[in-house]
Amino acid sequence: MPFERYVEPGRVALVADGPLKGKLVSVVDVIDQTRALVDGPGSGVPRQQIRLNQLHLTKFRLSYPFTAPTRVVRKAWTDAKLNEKWAESQWSKNLANKEKRAAMTDFDRFKLTAARVKRNRARTAVFKSLKIKAARSGAFGKKKVLKTPAKKQRTKKAPAPKPAKK
Repeated sequence: MPFERYVEPGRVALVADGPLKGKLVSVVDVIDQTRALVDGPGSGVPRQQIRLNQLHLTKFRLSYPFTAPTRVVRKAWTDAKLNEKWAESQWSKNLANKEKRAAMTDFDRFKLTAARVKRNRARTAVFKSLKIKAARSGAFGKKKVLKTPAKKQRTKKAPAPKPAKK
């Protein structure tokens, strides 16, 4: 499959390493094969060079001229509503979940495990009932499962009369 994300002016990237880790930047210019000039006016990153192996390219791309000044990049950033689009992306949500999990206490992990157990038991019960229904209708499995007869209600028998003593 061909590349769809190129290192090009306007490409938005996530910094993966270093002191700016986790911040969004936009590539302003490619310096050489290993470095790019980036600017992140919407995320508080000043214009600077950064190694390409420290960047994760995103699907977002801003349109501004080659080597545009920060004010032009800022205007393109706000016009594209990049911060809102990033917050809605699945990538951003996964990063937020990762941070939440890293901040969990032992008790939080215990509660999560207990909730998972409860959810899985309910899921298993529903799955088994659906599986049995499908098997009875012949849509699942090789053999048709016979329906078990309904259990009879237990009733107390009338006490038998005691034989008379002689």
